Amino acid sequence: MNALSVYNVSKSVKDENLFSNVSFGLEAGEHIGIIGKNGTGKTTFLKLIAGQLEPDEGSITKNNSMRLAFLEQDVRFTDGCTLSGFLRLSEDPLVRLLVRYEEGEHTLLDRISELGIWDIEDRYRRYLNELGVTAELSAKMEILSGGMQKKAAIARILAIEPNILLLDEPTNHLDIPAIEWLENHLNSSQIFTVILVTHDRYFLDSICSRIMEIDRHKAYFYEGGYTQFLEGREQRINALQKEQDRLATILRRELEWLHRGPKARTGKDSGRKQRIEEMLGQQTRAEDESRAFSSISRRMGKKILNLKGVSVSRGNRVILSDFNLEFVKGQRFGVIGENGSGKSTLLEVLTGNLAPDSGEVDTGINTVFGYYDQMSMHLPLDKTPLEYLSEIGEQIVLSADYVVTPARFLELFGFPSSFHRLPIRVLSGGERRRLYLLSTIVRNPNFLVLDEPTNDLDIDTLRRLEQYILDFNGCVISVSHDRAFLDRTCTELIVMPQARRFESTYSDYHQEQLNTKNNSLKTIETKQNTKVERKSENQKKGLSFKEQREFEQLTQAIEDLETQKQELEDFFSSGQVDSDGSRQKRYKEVTENLDSSYLRWEELAERAES
Repeated sequence: MNALSVYNVSKSVKDENLFSNVSFGLEAGEHIGIIGKNGTGKTTFLKLIAGQLEPDEGSITKNNSMRLAFLEQDVRFTDGCTLSGFLRLSEDPLVRLLVRYEEGEHTLLDRISELGIWDIEDRYRRYLNELGVTAELSAKMEILSGGMQKKAAIARILAIEPNILLLDEPTNHLDIPAIEWLENHLNSSQIFTVILVTHDRYFLDSICSRIMEIDRHKAYFYEGGYTQFLEGREQRINALQKEQDRLATILRRELEWLHRGPKARTGKDSGRKQRIEEMLGQQTRAEDESRAFSSISRRMGKKILNLKGVSVSRGNRVILSDFNLEFVKGQRFGVIGENGSGKSTLLEVLTGNLAPDSGEVDTGINTVFGYYDQMSMHLPLDKTPLEYLSEIGEQIVLSADYVVTPARFLELFGFPSSFHRLPIRVLSGGERRRLYLLSTIVRNPNFLVLDEPTNDLDIDTLRRLEQYILDFNGCVISVSHDRAFLDRTCTELIVMPQARRFESTYSDYHQEQLNTKNNSLKTIETKQNTKVERKSENQKKGLSFKEQREFEQLTQAIEDLETQKQELEDFFSSGQVDSDGSRQKRYKEVTENLDSSYLRWEELAERAES
């Protein structure tokens, strides 16, 4: 069944053409990933499908049986909003009905019951729990970490049970267990049609059946996940390069003719000159001239950074306890752990931004940190990229023999001159992060401290960052949930909250965890089988005296609960106002108690008959 059709869609923003004539159909249950450099219009494309923007040309049609939900890149909520209130901020029509009922429109009761809207909050609570959000629904959103807020946003869209999911950077700020849970959930369910934008290459490989790449205002499609995309893209680039080489050969010959003199350029050759102009217009580079990140090396001293008996607590929670670590040149650590386990706190201690409760942080005299924080909080949003980099230096030294101006530096790393005098606040999230990354690197540090460096970066920038780290001759420590990034750049791990040192790659750590889990499951299964065998041997038919008494009490309790439920429904139908919401709360409790009582009664009744 066709879920969505996109036909000849084009869109420009501020006179900048993003993409043109994009067409494709999406079958129910299909998962498609959108890839492209920052600024190519990936998020804009999702907003077009969500109906938040209108295309300049073309059309987008959705199957009427499909319900759509959009997970935006940023989690938005009002001041003082609770986890429960965050659910009610959803623009989904079913949630809006629930809110209207809670605000006094009690005539909606029958419709709400018919549509199963009461179950939305139960599903929301269940998804929060499965994603690892243990806070009460009364907890304020603003006190939760960025990862917990993102989990709440995911739980909210899943709770309304949509058919079409639009996901904009769904893995940003999520810890690895939550990412793997989301992968499994999307893959195990057949109801979701998914369109997602992400830089997470493992996630793309696991989830997607098709990739759409936006490149030079056009859309290219590849069957399969990220691995198949790489293979297909290489073939496309090679074919493009061959065509460019052929055009270059023809142009060279034609331009030689054009320069021979006036005799050759008569009126009858005007068509030939027009063809030359057309070929000049077709010339392009198979790949942009995008330089790898680079900076001049800064010498490190013999002592780099030593942590001796360091302990840190936040409230009643211990982050580090008697922690010791001595860095040597060339080490590349990855820091992993669930949201709220203290990963960013560890970086704050390393860089001297947070003093430990006890112990010593001994930093070498020649150690210079390049600290890339998670929120890019040091960017001056009212300044332009050119002003910002000019404050770092009028000349930027990339190597011993290569010095450039800030303007040229911006051009080399993907910021054309049209961006130089725009306020930083108008740049996309990915463009801000790239600018902040560049500003960190050009200060020529010898110790890189990176907190979630992959969030919002496009895959092209991410690859160049990875290569920079591999070529870097200082020390690197990175907090990241990007498994591909960890595998490519880190040779050792620090696992929080235990601050356990694991001297190998993330894939090796992941395999160790799987082996441990499988061994534990086998042990549990063996114990359960033994328990079942013993129970089977000793089990008697019929009910025990205690169970018979419980059966009789349940029968009376069910009658009482059914009476209470009917009285509450009569109240709601009368149009009276439940001013404090107590009756609604009681109705939910009665319904839940009835359901569990029915199940237990049926179980006992079946055994009583055996």
